[in-house]
Formats: sequence, structure tokens, C-alpha cells
Amino acid sequence: MNLTPESKVLVQGITESPASTRAALMMKAYGTNVVAGVSPGRGGLEMEGIPIFDLVEQAVAAVGHVDTAVIFVDAYSVLDAALEAIAGGIRQIAIVTGGVPPLDMVRLVRKAEATETLVIGPNGPGIIVPDKLLLGTHPKEFYTPGPVGVISRSSTLTYEVALELTEAGLGQSMAVCIGCDAIVGSSFMQWLQILDEDDSTEAMVLVGEVDGWSEQAAASYIASAIDKPVVAYLAGRYAPKGPSLGHAGILISSRAAAQKAFGVTAPNKMAAFEEAGIPVAARPSEVPKLLKKLLKKN
Repeated sequence: MNLTPESKVLVQGITESPASTRAALMMKAYGTNVVAGVSPGRGGLEMEGIPIFDLVEQAVAAVGHVDTAVIFVDAYSVLDAALEAIAGGIRQIAIVTGGVPPLDMVRLVRKAEATETLVIGPNGPGIIVPDKLLLGTHPKEFYTPGPVGVISRSSTLTYEVALELTEAGLGQSMAVCIGCDAIVGSSFMQWLQILDEDDSTEAMVLVGEVDGWSEQAAASYIASAIDKPVVAYLAGRYAPKGPSLGHAGILISSRAAAQKAFGVTAPNKMAAFEEAGIPVAARPSEVPKLLKKLLKKN
């Protein structure tokens, strides 16, 4: 994985909307090496020093190898944009757009696996390495450099946990939201491994939700393969039963019976973390306290 201030970053959909333009300029202002933008029909233009091209192929030919693509195109164009980036030799992709069609994500995940491409998102703020690099839309004021890696399934909870850590004097080595849609490009396990191998990370916070199977799989993986201290927080533990709750389609009531049959319930998830010896915070404000205890113990 290549994430340094020198990493070359391309923004697809850079003129898609005022929000994507603002995000690209925010990334550049933060110190990210944004070398090009891609917006079909806008090739030849320039935006505050960022050259714009019609195609990824043209951008790569002009600026050389690109490490990461950040995608802001509309949901139904994400698959084409991501495949174009992969064809251009880009092996790290952050998809900010939400609501990507599930079958499109299935195709993209298969292509990413075949080409060893790391996909973050969709429907997430991407990655931030505090004071070094921003790939997406994380609000920079919540973060400060330090030794704690944050891996989250929720955009806003990523910010909240980071702010709690910052206010407690615990800076972050990296924060990544793997995405809020039902199907995402990378897993908790992939990012746990990345941060476990990262020299600047001494401990990790995993922010999950009560829906889905990924948290239980992560708990098992932490117990068997992760050496660094981990604290977890699960959102939605006290959500009322029955109605469809949550954001971005993660908590889908039509899957409730199947999940219950396979043991995907809040108590079972809590039990999985407890069995793995992973402290679980009752609320985001408890995360720093639990983390400090683990760091002191270690």
C-alpha cells in the first residue's frame, strides 16, 4: 500500500458538482499530491493548477504513473470510472459516491481481486493520514497525528471517534471508512492487516454496526492474527426491532430473519468480541479510556 505525501492522486469527476470540485481543492490544500482530474468533455481545462483530462488514459500519459484515484462521479457511472482507473494501472481507488448498484459493486470487487486493486468505499469519506494526506472528504479539524489507527463502517462515526481521541490526547496514524453501502470494496480484515503492519500504528479502533457479518469475522481475525491492541465500538446496539434503520441501506429489514438465523445479532456480536478479548465501548466517548488502559497494559 502506497500512502505518502508524494503519492500521485487523480480525481475522477472533479467537475461533477460544486461538492466534488471543493473536495478536490480541499485535498490539494491539505497537502495531497493531486496531479490530475478527469471529467469527460472538460479536457484541456485547468483548475487551480490541476490539469483536467477527458480520460484516465490521457491523464496517466501526461503525468506518469498514478497511485490512487478518488471517484466522485454519479452512482451509475462508478463502475465504468473504476474499471477505467484499473485499466490505467491505478491500484488504489477511493469511492466517495454512495448508492452504487450492488451488481456493479460485485463486478468491481471481482475485478479488484483479479488485479490486486485496493478499493475503499463506496459511500465513504475515504482515508486521512493526519497532516500528511487526504483522499476523500474527512473534515481535517477532527484529526491530529498520533499512533492510533481507526477503521470504520460509518462516515460520521469515524469523525466522532477521531475527535474523541484527539481531545483525549490520542492522535491518529490513519483513519479509513471502508464504506457505508451494503457491498463495499475492502474488508475490516484487510485494513486490520494493513494497520498491524504499519510502523506508525501502535493500536487500533474498529467502529462497526449491528448489521451484517463483517464484525464477527473481524473479531475472529483479531484474536488469531493481530498483535496490536484493538478497541471496538458497535453502533446500533439499542436500536428498536422491526423498522428498517440506519444509513445508506446497511440496516435492511428484509435481511433480518436470515441474519438472525445465522446468529447475526447484537448480543452475538458482543459475545464474539468478548471471546476475542476485545474491549467494546458503550459509547464513542469511552473509546479513549479503554484504549489508554490497553496501551498502558502493553
